[in-house]
Amino acid sequence: MGYSGKWRERERARQLRAESWTLLDIARELGVSKASVSVWVRDVEFVPKPRNRGHASHKPHPLTVKKQAEMERCRADAAVAIGQLSERDLAMFCLGLYAGEGSKTYGTIGFANTNPTYLAITVTWLRSQFEIDESRLRAKVYLHEGLDLEAAQAFWSMVLDIPMDQFSKPYRAVADPTRRTSKHANGCATLLYSCSLTHRRVMAMIEAVTSSFAIPG
Repeated sequence: MGYSGKWRERERARQLRAESWTLLDIARELGVSKASVSVWVRDVEFVPKPRNRGHASHKPHPLTVKKQAEMERCRADAAVAIGQLSERDLAMFCLGLYAGEGSKTYGTIGFANTNPTYLAITVTWLRSQFEIDESRLRAKVYLHEGLDLEAAQAFWSMVLDIPMDQFSKPYRAVADPTRRTSKHANGCATLLYSCSLTHRRVMAMIEAVTSSFAIPG
């Protein structure tokens, strides 16, 4: 089982990443989502190409240099600690995501997030772990007014690999000036799959994991 059925695109993405292509450039070259590329090449060593800054000399602040070095060390340590992920690792990650943010309403798998990687991994896991009827997969977009709805739906359609005609009516949110003004360009997408058996199986797997931990008291 892989993280996507598009194995040719995945192998090409890994090759381009090794040649120092950015995630966005790879996504555009292959016609896939940046989220998919990120998952495919996460273990490929990446050395950024030096940028041509002309004759201007901008020496970074020492604290900035230190912070960047620490971040790189953390990434390197994390890559070694995590290593190559297995099918079980993927399942545990997705169960953790669903336990925290998935719908507990009986009979429906529902998972909403603004992070395309989380949604791409979750839908990939569902398709590989269970017998999914693709025609019953649904998606819904929550997007602030004033943002490009058509572009957002096209983005999530590509991330989830769900056709546009299986998207439910979107929710257009009106910005509240008393709250934070930051907006996600592609909004928040909800993945939906109505199947009592699949929902019971997911919740049973979560229970099997949590019951393995002793709760003090």
